[in-house]
Amino acid sequence: MNLREDWLFRGLVYQSTDPELLARLSAGGVTAYIGFDPTASSLHLGHLLQLCNLKRLQLAGNRPIVLAGGGTGLIGDPSFKDTERPLLTLDELAYNVGRIAGQLEALLDFSAAAGASRALLLNNADWLTTAPLTEFLRDVGKHFTVNQMVAKESVRNRLERDDVGLSFTEFSYPLLQAYDFLRLNRDHGCTLQLGGSDQWGNITAGAEFVRKVTRGPADGLTSPLLLRADGRKFGKTEGGNENVWLDPALTAPFAMYQFLLNSDDEITPKLLRFFTFLDHAEILGLDEAVSAEPQERLAQRTLARAVVTLVHGEDSARKAERAGEALFSDDIAELDESTLLAVVADAPSSSLSREELATGLDPVDLLVRVALASSKTEARRFIDQGGVYVNNQRVEPGATLDLSRVLHDRYLVVRRGRRQLHLVVVA
Repeated sequence: MNLREDWLFRGLVYQSTDPELLARLSAGGVTAYIGFDPTASSLHLGHLLQLCNLKRLQLAGNRPIVLAGGGTGLIGDPSFKDTERPLLTLDELAYNVGRIAGQLEALLDFSAAAGASRALLLNNADWLTTAPLTEFLRDVGKHFTVNQMVAKESVRNRLERDDVGLSFTEFSYPLLQAYDFLRLNRDHGCTLQLGGSDQWGNITAGAEFVRKVTRGPADGLTSPLLLRADGRKFGKTEGGNENVWLDPALTAPFAMYQFLLNSDDEITPKLLRFFTFLDHAEILGLDEAVSAEPQERLAQRTLARAVVTLVHGEDSARKAERAGEALFSDDIAELDESTLLAVVADAPSSSLSREELATGLDPVDLLVRVALASSKTEARRFIDQGGVYVNNQRVEPGATLDLSRVLHDRYLVVRRGRRQLHLVVVA
């Protein structure tokens, strides 16, 4: 199956400047880029769709460029943002670019063995921070009218609000992004920019600019924004406050696996298409599984395994899967400390003195102390019914707890029933 058929099946095209663009990409030989401003030391799951798109292009014989916004990051893209972003220094942006480079190597082929399809990672700070202001305004600014820029929806949204305006710094952003496209076109023969649908205004402005200056081809292609059923952007943790990062030091592979495992049934078919390289027949089969046996979560488990493998490798995916299973089995004792803490990250916790545990502790008293039972009578009943576990080993009536039960010399995972967990830290 060629790229055009694959992208149409997966629903990856939202807007395109040329109806024949997918056919040209199917033939290979096109150089395309995506840009991102390195406002953090890691990319996150929200970036992964475009990175997967670049990977699909590379597999079809095209050349992908990832453009880090070390220069545009000094300004901040105002598109559909409520307020101006905090401005970072050049040193902060350079540090973030360096951290992100390693994450990209797991997704794209930057080796010489890729030949003409070899991926590139570039930084627009190399030209934007050295361009003389007057030359930039003369050579770039003259091609843009204020009328056109104000008419763009992303700009108009900010200008129509009384509580927040749009600084000239942010207003200049489309010019910088357009100049990026021109430099990539001249230096590397790049003729296509990819992005999310919220970038359509910036992308078309850049394509028009390149065509004006070079009299050659320049196109744009966007993919749909991925939203949850409640309208929130996909890729943020519960509450929408934290991103699911690609850096394992910021989001453990287990946490990423669990996030995807808990995907809503409504969005899972899209996620399988956007974030995996599974063949179409398997995806259609998983669509049926979502409808026929949603309680089995086969589609979500397949999604989680595929994405963690793509980002962190097969070994990390296997460990994340086993860690999830270990949450309710004796295997919890075999987890390393960081994985154990990730497994119980959402559980409440409390501390217990080592001396108290060394002399033997009645689990009845522990259940009441950690609020898994409201009274000693209730705690005894839970234990008698076989519903209390410490480190996933059932607590028998009359048993006592001591230091021999402690994991990594400092943890007890206390569970009542299937879901009520409490982490006890032995100090």
